[in-house]
Amino acid sequence: MTVVETDRIAMADDNTTRLDKMFEALEHGPFLEGYKIDIIEGAVHMTPQRANHWDIIAGIYEQLRTKYARRRLLSDVRIDYPGELNAFCSDVALVADTAERNARGGFHCDDVEFVAEVISRGTGPNDYGPKKTGYATAAVAVYLIVDPYQGKCHVYTRPEDGDYRVETTADFGQKIDLTHTFIGLTLDTSDFSRD
Repeated sequence: MTVVETDRIAMADDNTTRLDKMFEALEHGPFLEGYKIDIIEGAVHMTPQRANHWDIIAGIYEQLRTKYARRRLLSDVRIDYPGELNAFCSDVALVADTAERNARGGFHCDDVEFVAEVISRGTGPNDYGPKKTGYATAAVAVYLIVDPYQGKCHVYTRPEDGDYRVETTADFGQKIDLTHTFIGLTLDTSDFSRD
């Protein structure tokens, strides 16, 4: 049986409706401030924001701001991704200059050009696994994982068939050359700290 475009649209709409209900329930829950919430393959993941985690996010954001308008940069904002019930709130995301907000006020994953995730204790398997697959399937051109436990950055490029074809690794303290990608700048990791 061949899945036609209308079936895909119906499946995506069903996912969005279910994800909307999940997030609505979470908003009314007794959760403390300072937790990042992702829904990955239908499971809710709540991660506390640590100071070092935020410091690295801020460093990435500040460097991207030297080239990109603030309205194009997002942090911890829900975007639905391919797969069954995937709604990621990426640490940093860059949307296309032509991106327009959807009916919910958010963005579509097709508009995301760059994502950075900073590993928190216990989230590594998600960031290296289903999130990486979701970003690659959505054709996010550049996916950066910053891992303060390893003291390394992993850059994934050339998404194809739900995976990235190129991985580059850099130790904290090195510069990450993204000038060969549409990002067009070099990220300095010299002030990234290990956990």
